[in-house]
Amino acid sequence: MSGNGKRPIGVDLFAGAGGMSLGFEQAGFDVAAAVEYDPVHCATHEFNFPECAAICRSVADIDGKYIREHSRIGDRPVDVLFGGAPCQGFSMIGKRALDDPRNSLVHHFVRLVVELNASYFVFENVRGLTVGAHRKFLEEIIAEFRRNGYKVLEDYRVLNASHHGVPQNRQRLFLMGARKGFPLPEYPEATHEVNRKQDAGNLFLPSTPTVWDALRDIPEADDYEELLHRDWVKAPFKKSTGYSAPLRGDERDPEDYSTPREFDASLLTSSMRTIHTELSKKRFLETEFGDTEPVSRFHKLDPKGVCNTIRAGTASDHGAFTSPRPIHPYSPRCITVREAARLHSYPDWFRFHVTKWHGFRQIGNSVPPLLARAVAAKVREAFPAPRKSVRPVVQGEARLLSFGMSEAAAHYGVPSDVVPKRTRAGHGGQANG
Repeated sequence: MSGNGKRPIGVDLFAGAGGMSLGFEQAGFDVAAAVEYDPVHCATHEFNFPECAAICRSVADIDGKYIREHSRIGDRPVDVLFGGAPCQGFSMIGKRALDDPRNSLVHHFVRLVVELNASYFVFENVRGLTVGAHRKFLEEIIAEFRRNGYKVLEDYRVLNASHHGVPQNRQRLFLMGARKGFPLPEYPEATHEVNRKQDAGNLFLPSTPTVWDALRDIPEADDYEELLHRDWVKAPFKKSTGYSAPLRGDERDPEDYSTPREFDASLLTSSMRTIHTELSKKRFLETEFGDTEPVSRFHKLDPKGVCNTIRAGTASDHGAFTSPRPIHPYSPRCITVREAARLHSYPDWFRFHVTKWHGFRQIGNSVPPLLARAVAAKVREAFPAPRKSVRPVVQGEARLLSFGMSEAAAHYGVPSDVVPKRTRAGHGGQANG
């Protein structure tokens, strides 16, 4: 344990824009380093977490010593390492899945946990890793941790964000473990139920916030011409809801131990508009709540329900295809990046890349902060009671949010082709994404 009276230290691998980073910070951890190989996403993380070392490198190219030397960790103990390593999950006959080059990132996750001698780890991944042939791979990961001196929670779980206060049906696997000598954490129990007031044990749980709880107070993006060419505008917000008030900063969240950010609450950000044809708008309006619009195949949000899983789409080396975005429940358009962020439990101070394509990918690829916080809070129980920071932090320079790939790569001193370029430029760009 840290034992020095300071917040325990966390390291985020495959950090993206920082959903897991924020959740662990809110739970009381000092996230000291974040590793992300995509320079555009790394720059967004740097903007939102200016006191965290943004390390723009592939985990395959660095070791524990590199992370310590390129952050303020130094020789202090790393209390938790967390992240969601991309993996294929398939095992070739007669071979371990961990030996498959497609799954090498998972191997590097285990390696860095060991090299940093982390007290705890949290491995996050897709639900599919728990079924069929994929399950064998998961068992290999667990065995690898055990060989390296880590205990692993036997009953690994798939958690649904909607059971932890997020107005979105999103299921993710969490694998948790501790170095020998440290107590194993427990999984968080559900705190909310979707459209249900009572669980099987007759314990009353609050209902999960709805789509409209998340979106009701946000200004209508289509009312502002400025949002056709930039992602922010000064706009009056309506009265916040119980769900949105802490995200707007109108109310204090007693369970949030993150450092306050200085931001202008009068700005509507991450809200660049999408142009739809009049015919598309007509079809959107005619689609019933919760149904799929037959031509676009977009899902129309039910204001009284929760959002379907917000997906990222494919990366630039796989066609740069943007996943279908939900239709706003009342406005004849797709939701904005800010509206998606609300449905993902991001606070309004959190900014994303100015383009819709990158912004939606950053959200769709991330763990909802409230879900990450629920898991992180169980790990944090092994440490002294968390301290809440009161000194606000000024976020990074706005230019970090508008970097193209070459600019972002130059900022971090990495090759501009570190992420392969788009191969189908007609998909996911400004007009569609």
